[in-house]
Amino acid sequence: MKKAGFVNSQGLLLRAGVIGFVLSVVVPLVSFGQCAMCRTQLENNVSNGNPGIAAGINTGILYLLIMPYLIILALGFFWYKSSRRNANAELPGSITSR
Repeated sequence: MKKAGFVNSQGLLLRAGVIGFVLSVVVPLVSFGQCAMCRTQLENNVSNGNPGIAAGINTGILYLLIMPYLIILALGFFWYKSSRRNANAELPGSITSR
């Protein structure tokens, strides 16, 4: 039998994690992540009618931004699958099950 305090603290931790993840994804933040020289070069290219370089730089920034989230998602998936496999491996009548 599980302790009620452990379940409540675990549920609270899960809620806090979900709320933090949702806020970090949903809340749009305006940031200027380009150095002054890159920004000037991109503005000059766009004003001269060549938006391709600016679009490429912005796509690269988004690519670099999404990688940590994909890595964490993959680690979470494998952890979940591993914990489910271990939970299914325990037999209901065994000494180690509670």
